[in-house]
Amino acid sequence: MSDLTGRVRGPLAPSTAVQRPLSIDDVEIHGGPLGRWQRINREASIPLGLEQMEKSGAVPNLRLAAGEGEGSFQGYRFQDSDLYKQLEAVAWEHCRHPEPDGAHRAFVAESAALLARAQRPDGYLNAHYQVVKPDRIFAELEYSHEMYCAGHLFQAAVAAARAGLGDDLLAVARRFADLLVRRFLVDGDDGIDGHAEVETALVELYRLTGERPYLDLARKLIDNRGKGLIKSTGMGPLYAQDHLPVREADTAVGHAVRQLYLEAGVVDVAVETGDADLLASSVRRWEDLVATKTSITGGHGSRHDGEAFGERYELPPDRAYNESCAAIASIHWNWRLLLATGHGRYADLIERTLYNAFAASTSADGTRFFYVNPLQRRADLFEDAYLGRRREWFACACCPPNIMRLVSSLGHYVATTDDEGVSVHQYVPGVIRAGGVVLDVETGYPWDGRVRFTVRSAPGGPWTLKLRIPAWSTATTHDPGPDGYAAIRREWRAGDTFTLGLDLTPRIVRPHRRIDALRGCAAIERGPLVYCFEQVDQDAGLDDLALMPGAALRTVERDLPGIGTTVLIEADAVRLPPAPAHGLPYTTGADPAPVAPATLTAVPYYQWDNRDGGVMRVWIPLA
Repeated sequence: MSDLTGRVRGPLAPSTAVQRPLSIDDVEIHGGPLGRWQRINREASIPLGLEQMEKSGAVPNLRLAAGEGEGSFQGYRFQDSDLYKQLEAVAWEHCRHPEPDGAHRAFVAESAALLARAQRPDGYLNAHYQVVKPDRIFAELEYSHEMYCAGHLFQAAVAAARAGLGDDLLAVARRFADLLVRRFLVDGDDGIDGHAEVETALVELYRLTGERPYLDLARKLIDNRGKGLIKSTGMGPLYAQDHLPVREADTAVGHAVRQLYLEAGVVDVAVETGDADLLASSVRRWEDLVATKTSITGGHGSRHDGEAFGERYELPPDRAYNESCAAIASIHWNWRLLLATGHGRYADLIERTLYNAFAASTSADGTRFFYVNPLQRRADLFEDAYLGRRREWFACACCPPNIMRLVSSLGHYVATTDDEGVSVHQYVPGVIRAGGVVLDVETGYPWDGRVRFTVRSAPGGPWTLKLRIPAWSTATTHDPGPDGYAAIRREWRAGDTFTLGLDLTPRIVRPHRRIDALRGCAAIERGPLVYCFEQVDQDAGLDDLALMPGAALRTVERDLPGIGTTVLIEADAVRLPPAPAHGLPYTTGADPAPVAPATLTAVPYYQWDNRDGGVMRVWIPLA
């Protein structure tokens, strides 16, 4: 198969990797949940985001920095990053389907022009510090987010350039990147941003431009972590991953999004420099993270305090933080590990995160978002709006435009090429173009486990079609190899078909015995989907229902208001007597006897909170 890396129009284009990514427009997604998310993202979410760039202060702040606006600075010191993520979302959407009226192109051009006017002659660009604290530039890196914002600018610029939207934004980004190189690489300043993100962005800027200093700076920033160079954030060294050198750390700690963005940069640097030890350190932390610090939905971050990872097996359902940005950062990291190693376990975790922790972040109509994604909502929820129902926007709006940029680029994560052929990692109906290979894909996935491939065109000679066999599919039409993929090698011709069958039998899942918060409970999964129980679907109080350990699980297709057609799962359960309303909540007696048989009805977790906003739980007690 030919090497397509040089022309990749997508977020990631490693110069060397086991698997080579395709461009966003190489994959058309015609239906299924991912197709629906892309349509809603284009029609509802992105237009909402563009409106919020003005309302939230992101654009007005930059006008102030350019000396053109009136009023005062609005929002957080990292408000610029909202615009950068929105620009990236628009760029990838333009790559996917250009707007007939040129609106996407105009937004990028106008934004680039404003940023150029706001940028200082030396290349520095950050509205908060230029307007509010011009005497503190690069003096508060432990919490300033200056490099973090720069990283999102670099990624937006790469996206605009690869999407064919010109190089004006790239010119702004390079001036800022060159300033960072002069100060933090050439002049020897050892400052490190308390929030990782610029590392992975610098590597991608290097991949686009070929400027080696960008890669060298990314490597320096990674190697300098764990040396106490990040000043006190007030949260301790673990919060910003400054407790141990990256190569020595064995487990994910601190602020979840920071750790996961850091890992993306670690893999990028390792791949571009051929640093096997650095890559191995990231794989080591991944293995520990998956085994001990990952929610069933793929979510990360068990503590509201510091938006942080907790200790091993600290995975509470009701207090789970599972920030939407952490789900996105996890997908970024896993995608890089997949390209670097070719192993299907990373695609498995992408799928789990994508269909659950990430998908739940957005309402069915694409106009409301979760910042936090808990696995249980109690009837007397009293906390702030970040933890209640989805909201249109947030004062700290890191999540909504981040969600939009990933949805716009979903085609990038479906398939790859290597020297042997084409590998398919995520199953969506549509078309995959990989060099001389064109595949039509027909499937009702994830509701139906059959995936039918038809070769529309193919080069002469034999090549291999590799199909990921998810770890949850215990009965499938083809067995996986040690890398998690079924490999079918033959001389494919136009018109040839191949059908993969995956086992979508619903299953009851039990937690690890060390997860104290989940002991005595179970959850239900079907295919890649985690299910949850909402009060609106039950005939009795959800907190008084218990699942039978050997319950029969029945699938039911149904149209739900606010959701549409979905597949529910009904399970045998029992109804318990109401809990005592007075006195201590403890007893020396036996567990209360069931008072009647019942049925529990479960809905896909990602579809919750689209109706009444009532009680919900993923983990249900076992009778």
